[in-house]
Amino acid sequence: MATQSMTLAPAAESKPPVLPRRSWAKLFFGSPLNAALTLVFGFAVVRMAWWLGHWAVINAAFYPAEPATCRAAEGACWSFVIAKHSQILFGIYPPEERWRPALVCVMLLGLLIYSVRPSAWHGRLMGIWVAAIVSVFVLMLGGVPGLPFVPTALWGGLPITLILTVVAIGAAFPLAIFLALARRSNMPAISALSVLFIETTRALPLLSILFIASIMLPLLLPEALLPDKFFRALFALLLFAAAYMAEVIRGGLQALPRGQSEAAEALGLSFWQRQRLVILPQAITIVIPALTNTIIVMIKNTSLVLVIGLFDLVSSGKAALADPAWSSPAAETYLFIAAIYFALCFGFGRFADSLERRRKVSR
Repeated sequence: MATQSMTLAPAAESKPPVLPRRSWAKLFFGSPLNAALTLVFGFAVVRMAWWLGHWAVINAAFYPAEPATCRAAEGACWSFVIAKHSQILFGIYPPEERWRPALVCVMLLGLLIYSVRPSAWHGRLMGIWVAAIVSVFVLMLGGVPGLPFVPTALWGGLPITLILTVVAIGAAFPLAIFLALARRSNMPAISALSVLFIETTRALPLLSILFIASIMLPLLLPEALLPDKFFRALFALLLFAAAYMAEVIRGGLQALPRGQSEAAEALGLSFWQRQRLVILPQAITIVIPALTNTIIVMIKNTSLVLVIGLFDLVSSGKAALADPAWSSPAAETYLFIAAIYFALCFGFGRFADSLERRRKVSR
C-alpha cells in the first residue's frame, strides 16, 4: 500500500533553475581583461567628454552673433548658427515672409504631438489632418489676399523636410495597405500588378526614382501637364515609401493565424469589414517595429531631394556656409541639423515604443 500510494502521488513541479545575477562590479572588473578594457574605454570616454565640453561650451562663441566673434573663438562657433538660424531653417524663402514657414512647422509638429495621444484617435482626426495639410500649402504658396505668392522653387529648410515626411508617409500608408492586400489576392491580374509595382520600385534606388521624376518626366509629358518639381519629388517619395511599407504590412498579414479570418467570416462579416475590424489592426500591431524602422529611414531619405535642386534642411545649411564673411563652421552647422533629425527620428521611435507597450498591456 505504501508503494502504491507513493506511485499515485503527484510529482512535484520542477522549478526552473535560478541563474545567478551578475553585479556591475563583476561584469566590468570580473577578470583582468575586463578590468583593463573598462579602464581603457573609461579613460577614452572621460577624455572625449572633457574635450567636447571645452570645445562645445567652455571655449565656444555665442554672442555677439558676428563674424569677428567666430574668428576669435577657440572652440565652437555657435554664433554662426544663431546668426544664420533663419536661413538654415527656412532656406531661400523670402525673409519678410518667413513667419509663414515658421507657422507651418509649429502646426505640423503640434499636430504630430497631438496625434500620438490615444485620446486623439477618433473619427475627426483624419479631417483635422486634411484641413491642416490644406492650410500648410495655402500658407506656403500664398496667392490669396494678404499672402503674396511664393513658388515652390523658393521653399526650403525644415518646412520642406516636414511636408515631404508627413504627406509622403501619410499618403503612402493607405496605398501600402492596398498593395499588400492586392499582392495576397486570389485574382492573378491584381496580384501580378501589385508584385510588379512593389518589386520594380524596391529594385530601384531612391535617387534614380527622384531623377526619373525630375529629368525624365519633363521629356515625356507636355509642359502643361507637368507637375511642379516639388510635387514630383513628393510623389516619388510617396511611391517609394508605399512599396517598402507594403512588404512590411504583408509580413504582418502572413504572421496572423488563418483562424482569425475564418472566425470573422463565420460571423458574417464582408471582406472589407474583416480587414478593417479584425485582420489589419492585428497585422499592423505585429509589425510596429518594422514599420517604425521604415518610416525613420524615410524621414532621413528626404535629404536626398537636394540632388534634384530642392533646398531641404541639409541644402539650406550648405547655402548658409557659403557666406564669405564667416569662417564657415561646418561642424557646428551640421551638428545643429543632425540634432533636428535626431529629435524627429528619436521622437517617432519613442512613440512606436509606447504603442508596443500599450499592445503588451492590452493582451
